Amino acid sequence: MKQFGWFSVLVIALTASLGALYIDRTFLRGGFQVYSGDDSQTEDIFSKYRSDSLPAYGANINFVAATRKVRNAVVYIRSRFRESPADMKDLHRNIPDFDDLFGGPGGPQEAGGSGVILTADGLIVTNFHVIDGASELEVVLHNKQSYPARIIGKDPSTDLALLKIEASGLPVVPFGDSDKLETGEWVLAIGNPFDLTSTVTAGIVSGKGRNINIIRERSNLAIESFIQTDAAVNPGNSGGALVNLRGELIGINTAIASPTGSYSGYSFAIPANLVRKVTGDLREFGSVQRALLGVVVRDVDAALAAETGLKKIEGVYVQEVNEGSAAGVAGIRKGDVILKINGKTLNSVPELQEEVGRFRPGNKIKALIRRGEKEQELQLTLKDVSGSTAISRAGSAEQSSELGAVLVPADPARLKKAGLPAGLQIESLENGVLEEAGLEEGFILYRLDKQPFRSAAEFIGIYRKGKGGLLLEAINNEGERQYFVLVRP
Repeated sequence: MKQFGWFSVLVIALTASLGALYIDRTFLRGGFQVYSGDDSQTEDIFSKYRSDSLPAYGANINFVAATRKVRNAVVYIRSRFRESPADMKDLHRNIPDFDDLFGGPGGPQEAGGSGVILTADGLIVTNFHVIDGASELEVVLHNKQSYPARIIGKDPSTDLALLKIEASGLPVVPFGDSDKLETGEWVLAIGNPFDLTSTVTAGIVSGKGRNINIIRERSNLAIESFIQTDAAVNPGNSGGALVNLRGELIGINTAIASPTGSYSGYSFAIPANLVRKVTGDLREFGSVQRALLGVVVRDVDAALAAETGLKKIEGVYVQEVNEGSAAGVAGIRKGDVILKINGKTLNSVPELQEEVGRFRPGNKIKALIRRGEKEQELQLTLKDVSGSTAISRAGSAEQSSELGAVLVPADPARLKKAGLPAGLQIESLENGVLEEAGLEEGFILYRLDKQPFRSAAEFIGIYRKGKGGLLLEAINNEGERQYFVLVRP
């Protein structure tokens, strides 16, 4: 018995030695290499990544180059208010003497955010919520120079705004292609959290096409298809740059997933390709040229597939098609599944919204749909919310400045409910005659000085010809008819 025990130990020891030798020969000296601090070995391990479209990872990561390229083009935006911003009042409603934190009643009341310089002559993009309701805007550059800023245009439905300062020779951040952004790719967030200027944080892309329902309450045309990252973003980062390691703008930092309002794991940015389209519209027209399919859609999941008999869980399911809409005219029906737009595969409602949101009314797109067992490609001519394919220059910067508002075609459903043939909806509102008269965002305007109008150009024409007080008829957000008096300066 003792001899057998000694023999067993010998066999086990011999087997272990042979196993260790095999591992050493096969793995450690073969296709796999153990970690070493040796520069040449590290270089060899990561060299294979350099042929990829993504920046090199691991030991070759370089945040310095991208930071140097971008940092000077990210600005601090100081928003001054006649009253404390509503969201700040809500946040601090249980704190005694809250007004004293802003210098007391009637004193200076400020909030801070970030912005990104897009052109050398002073066009700056930021979040709508950074400048919403501000009576005065100041932009502070990285070199501490400050400039007053004016609003070129703003879009609550994407939470973006375009500002202008009178300067030249400014550093800019070039646009990147957010479609090419990969989950797992390194990104940098640059902004001014807690009034700490030019703060840089790093993280990776955690997901794309995220919908967190933070804009929907501002606009029923909201587009939410956020880039999710784990880069630390805090209050003050809003409107700042999310860039890749090449120093290209791939997003505008917008929101934080946190019960406290400070960073706790995830942050969200508006994709650069959508930012490029919205800022282009704001610059050219003063308001966004919103193109719509005219459908009610939902994500395809296992429950929907079982309910409707779909054999594949993919695409976006069409629940309703508006009569006369772009989708309706093209032949899309209830129960169809939209698989692709212009060749881009779609698997969620936010992805569909983002893709269509890059186009203007009148643009033609191709949609690949599945109906039953068959797939077919349809061509659609996109329309705006009023059913028109024309570009509306109604919301020009000049008119917006004069009215203190951006006016867009009213929601057809609301017009129909009110029994009106046409009307304009207040998309955004700032200091001006409409706000002074008591109107609010979302109100529908349908008659001025007893004259109907179908565009903001017609509205401004009636306004300019009027004298003294002009009677304005409107529908409020509760669907009630109200009357206001616009007093010309």
